[in-house]
Amino acid sequence: MDFKKAAILGSYLSKDYAEDLFGLLTAYTTISASEAASRLNLHIKTVQDFLEAMQELGILEKEEVYEGKRPYFRYKLIVKEITLNLDLASLFPQSAPDNQRQLRIRERKNAGARFTTARNNQYISGVAIWMGKGRERTERRLSLSIPQGRFLFHLPFPTADFESVEDIMKKADIDRGHTSEILDIVKALIDFRVIETAV
Repeated sequence: MDFKKAAILGSYLSKDYAEDLFGLLTAYTTISASEAASRLNLHIKTVQDFLEAMQELGILEKEEVYEGKRPYFRYKLIVKEITLNLDLASLFPQSAPDNQRQLRIRERKNAGARFTTARNNQYISGVAIWMGKGRERTERRLSLSIPQGRFLFHLPFPTADFESVEDIMKKADIDRGHTSEILDIVKALIDFRVIETAV
């Protein structure tokens, strides 16, 4: 199941009426939204949305039937168990391409960021960035992992020469296993215009 479907399922399962609706679906061979809504004293749109979502997730099936000339849908439960299986494998970072590790960077001049040093003065514990102008200015705070903090502690100053991400990691004695989180904070700080890259 992907995140979008998992979010829909989680959202509906968290509703107060979810268990009661599933109770009806197990008791009835098929049931319409209006029947379920009247039985549970719920708004028909609330029940309709729930049933449609469950049908789209493959938990229910629906059948169009006719009462006179007016069609409507009846819903049937087709599973006895709902299993949420969320595959996180696709989220794991792939090996960083050489061009990302060779990206040459330094702190941007007048970036408007405040670096907070940890008590032992060996790494940066957080970055505060001012965003917007005038009264609309807001402060965005980023908490850092220790490898990220050690990396930023060795980030070249605005007046220094650009250095590659890989060289800064070596200088900070950061294992290559932390490359993905280093690249993540570098990208974020480039987006926030705190870090600049060599042209």
